[in-house]
Amino acid sequence: MKARYLYAVLAVSLALSVTACGKKETAEEQPAKPAAATVSAPVDPATAGAITGTVKLDGAAPKAQRIRMDAEPNCAKMHSTPVMDEEYVVGDKGALANVVVYVKDGLGNRTFDTPKETVVLDQNGCVYKPHVVAVRVNQPVEIVNSDPTTHNVHPVPTNNKEWNKSQPPKAEKIVETFAREEVAIPVKCNVHPWMKSYIAVFKHPYFKITGKDGAFEIKNLPPGEYTLVAWHGVLGPSAEQKVTIGAKETKAIEFSFKAQ
Repeated sequence: MKARYLYAVLAVSLALSVTACGKKETAEEQPAKPAAATVSAPVDPATAGAITGTVKLDGAAPKAQRIRMDAEPNCAKMHSTPVMDEEYVVGDKGALANVVVYVKDGLGNRTFDTPKETVVLDQNGCVYKPHVVAVRVNQPVEIVNSDPTTHNVHPVPTNNKEWNKSQPPKAEKIVETFAREEVAIPVKCNVHPWMKSYIAVFKHPYFKITGKDGAFEIKNLPPGEYTLVAWHGVLGPSAEQKVTIGAKETKAIEFSFKAQ
C-alpha cells in the first residue's frame, strides 16, 4: 500500500516537472511592442500652410464682475478705477478673448525642440497678468511679483506636479517647468482668493490665445488634416473641428461658444 502511494506521488511530481519545463515564459509568448518612433523633421516653409479664424460668444455676455479688494488695502490702493474679473472679456460682435485655440490631433509622431525663451506671468496690482498663458512642455515659466505685498503662487494641475510657493515683494523670480501636456492648469493665490490665471501646456508650437478681437492664426503647419479645439476658462473646450490644408494653403474657421 505504501509502495503504491509512493509511486503515485512520484508520477504526479514527474508530470508537473515536465509540464513546467515545456511551458514558455509569458514574456516570450507576447513580446512587448516597440514604442512608435518619433520624427524630429523641420517643417518645409515652401509648403507650410496656416489656419486662421475667430472665436465668438453666441448670446448675451455675462456682466463683468468687479473684484473687491477692500480686505487687502495694499492691493486696493494700487487702483484708481474698479478692477473687473477677466473670465469673460468680450469685444465687438461677440469676439471672445482669452481663448486658447490649438491643434489637438494631426501632427503624427513629429517632435519639436523645446524653446529656451521664458514665458512671464506677472502679479501686478494683485492680478495675474496675463490672464491666460500658453507654454511648451519643459519651457521655463517665470513668475514675478511686481506688487508691494506678498503673493502665493499655486498652480493646481491634474496632469503635472502641483506646487505652492510664497513670493514676497522684490523676491527672486520663480522659474518652473511643466513636464506634460495639459489644457489648462488653473493658477491661484492662497493669499488673495480673487487672483486666477491659467497655463496651457503643449508638446508642439501650434496654438494661439485670442485677444479682444477674438482672432487667431496658427502658422507654419505642414499640409495635412488637423483637429482643432478652442478652450475657455469658464466655458471649457469647444466641439472639435477638422480642417485639411494643402501646400501653402490658408483655411479659415470659426469657433462659437454658447453664453452661460
